[in-house]
Amino acid sequence: MTGSLALLDSASLYFRSFFALPDSLRAADGTQVNAVRGFADTIARILTDRRPARLVCCLDADWRPKFRTDLLPSYKAHRVAEETSTGPDVEEVPDTLTPQVPIILDLLEAFGFATAEADGYEADDVIGALATREKTDPVEVITGDRDLFQLVRTDPSPASVIYVGKGWAKAEVLGPAEIAERYSLPREIAGPAYADMAALRGDPSDGLPGVAGIGEKTAAKLITQFGSLEALVAAADAGDSAVPLKTRLRLKEAADYLAVAPTVVRVAVDAPVEQSRADTVPATPADPERVAELTERWNLGQPIERLLKALPGA
Repeated sequence: MTGSLALLDSASLYFRSFFALPDSLRAADGTQVNAVRGFADTIARILTDRRPARLVCCLDADWRPKFRTDLLPSYKAHRVAEETSTGPDVEEVPDTLTPQVPIILDLLEAFGFATAEADGYEADDVIGALATREKTDPVEVITGDRDLFQLVRTDPSPASVIYVGKGWAKAEVLGPAEIAERYSLPREIAGPAYADMAALRGDPSDGLPGVAGIGEKTAAKLITQFGSLEALVAAADAGDSAVPLKTRLRLKEAADYLAVAPTVVRVAVDAPVEQSRADTVPATPADPERVAELTERWNLGQPIERLLKALPGA
């Protein structure tokens, strides 16, 4: 074990497994189990390749939190299932993925892996809160979501992102130096600078309009020059000649968006996280009989064998 704390962006990982593996992977009753098998394999790879001492599978209690949509109604609005427009927002997901999530949760419980969520918050917020609380061990955030690049740091303990946007075989380990180099941001504030750049640039996949006419390169240059989004906006409001006139006008036109964007984009590090159990990686399954039962019932076979072998007590 490396002594690190692995924080898994669970939905991001099982979504990717669902789309990466064939839908022909099914249980005896016909239930599709490709996401379950892929997620189990992902945890096995994490334990084998990264060897964390601690691990938490972070969950969405609310994938589209009210505190964000109250500020910015467009936030993830395009992902809401149409039939739920008069009730609570439900994310539009493939019909054959939804039934697999309870199976994943049953497996995590049987193995003894910790899960965590926060009422009214996304998994990103859970990850941000747990990462921020950690003062001793290195933190590794495993995700396919670039939004979490904002969590990289050097102190009080290092935090990096294991980015699996192209699959585990092409996973990238990104810390402050890598994020700074990739996006031309200051290394010493790479994490927060990334969040500010993302707010300025916008992100159509999350319903973030950004500031019209300001793309990623310009956003990075401005955040690097002024140090933060707040400082940039203050300089523009004061008529600072260091902010080009055209940029000042664009920022003024987007004033309403910029007033709320930081709260929407930044993870809520004060989220009230509730964790199911201690985060120590189990040496052996907490309930081996239940693991065997689930493996048989859902035809999980080799992925569970690999996960069992990856446990530190195997």
